[in-house]
Amino acid sequence: MARLILFNKPYDVLSQFTDSRSPSPRRTLSDFIAVPGIYPAGRLDRDSEGLLLLTDDGRLQARIADPRFKLPKTYLVQVEGAPDEAALEQLRRGVLLNDGMTRPAQVEAITPPDLWPRDPPVRFRKSVPDHWLRLTIREGRNRQVRRMTAAVGLPTLRLVRWSVGDWNLDGIAPGTWCEVPAR
Repeated sequence: MARLILFNKPYDVLSQFTDSRSPSPRRTLSDFIAVPGIYPAGRLDRDSEGLLLLTDDGRLQARIADPRFKLPKTYLVQVEGAPDEAALEQLRRGVLLNDGMTRPAQVEAITPPDLWPRDPPVRFRKSVPDHWLRLTIREGRNRQVRRMTAAVGLPTLRLVRWSVGDWNLDGIAPGTWCEVPAR
């Protein structure tokens, strides 16, 4: 039976098990997970936090990571500035990036979520407000959410992937993981 692990990846951790950078390697998945034979299904940038799925099943890994299957990925996004309806509507229609038009996103402004503190903390500017969005996409381009919010004038300050498909971070603290049945 396939193994599926849900990991709450902390900020500044690579979504891989090794780091070839010398002389000072960065933190990797091997600093948190000692389960042989599993691999990330997709990736999450070093400066992003949240849900990373890992499995030992190649077909499951491809199904989770491949944009053709359109698994929804939901992010909690702290942005610099105040989102107006025009910016949200632009995200809902799709945003033109340098690598083409994105698919439409589901997006809504939300109250600040009850999340763990980030280490290091997000840098704030007293003169610029920040707000939170819940944004769901069904593709996975490189740094897509950050590029989308920047394209509508709302640079991302903090990015937390909350869910992929039906899997989410409920009850999983940063740097910890749990194994769930693969379906």
